[in-house]
Amino acid sequence: MDLQLTGKTAVISGSTRGIGYATAKALAAEGAAVILNGRDPQKLTGAVDALRREVPGASVSGLPADFAVTEDVDRLCDQLPSVDILVNNVGLFELKPFEQISDDDWRLYFEVNVLSGVRLARRLMPAMLDRGWGRIVFVSSESGVDIPADMIHYGASKTAMLSVGNGLAKLTKGTAVTVNSVLGGPTYSDGVATTVRMLADAQSLPEEQLKAAIIGANRTSLLGRFIEPGEIADAVTFIASPLASAINGTAVRVDGGVLTTVL
Repeated sequence: MDLQLTGKTAVISGSTRGIGYATAKALAAEGAAVILNGRDPQKLTGAVDALRREVPGASVSGLPADFAVTEDVDRLCDQLPSVDILVNNVGLFELKPFEQISDDDWRLYFEVNVLSGVRLARRLMPAMLDRGWGRIVFVSSESGVDIPADMIHYGASKTAMLSVGNGLAKLTKGTAVTVNSVLGGPTYSDGVATTVRMLADAQSLPEEQLKAAIIGANRTSLLGRFIEPGEIADAVTFIASPLASAINGTAVRVDGGVLTTVL
C-alpha cells in the first residue's frame, strides 16, 4: 500500500532508538524526509548514519535537543524547516515507588513527556493550518489510562499527553490537519530492554525467562508477548499519512489487548 508520504517532511522527537527510530524508519521507507532528534549529538549522528544505510536514498537529517532544557527546544524549533508531520515521541520512564517520587521527578516528567509536545505543536501547528494539511501524532501509552502503581508519575504524564492531543484536535475542525494519539502497550523498546536486563541480573534469571514472566503476569494481554517497536511505528505511520484523513481527535490502541477499559 502506498501511504502517499513522498514529499512530506516529518520530525520525530526522541528518535535515536526504540519506537522513535522505528517510526522514522517506517516514514522514510514510505518516502518522507525525516528529521531525527536526540539529546546526545554523537548518538544522533550514529542514528542518522544507520537510518541512511537501512533506507538507501532516504532524506535523513538530525537536530539535537534535550527536551528538559527550554533553550534547546527553542533552538530546535528555530532550525526546523517546513514540517508536515510531527511525531511527539520523546519520553522518560522508570519504575519508582510512589513515596520516592520527588517533586523534581514530577516536574521533570511533565517537562519532557508533556511540554515537549506542547512546545513543538505550538510552533508547528499554525503553519500546518495555514498550509491546509498536517499531522500531529502523540506516542502515548496504555499506562495513561491504566496507571501503573510503580510508575504513577509516568502514567500521569501520559494521561496529560492524551488530553493535550484531544484538545488540539478540536482546533483543526474543518481542515485537513489531524491530531491523534497512539496508545502503545508493553513494548520491548531499548529502555524497557535495559530495565528487564537489570531486573533479570538482580534476580539471576535469563532475560528471556523474565520477559515471558512479565507478560505472563499480565492476564489481559491478548497478544501474549511484548510488542515490537516496529509494530507501534507502523500504526503511527499510517495515522500520519493522507490515507488516515478521517482519523482525528482519537486515541488509537496498539496495546496487544492489554486495556480492559473502553475508550
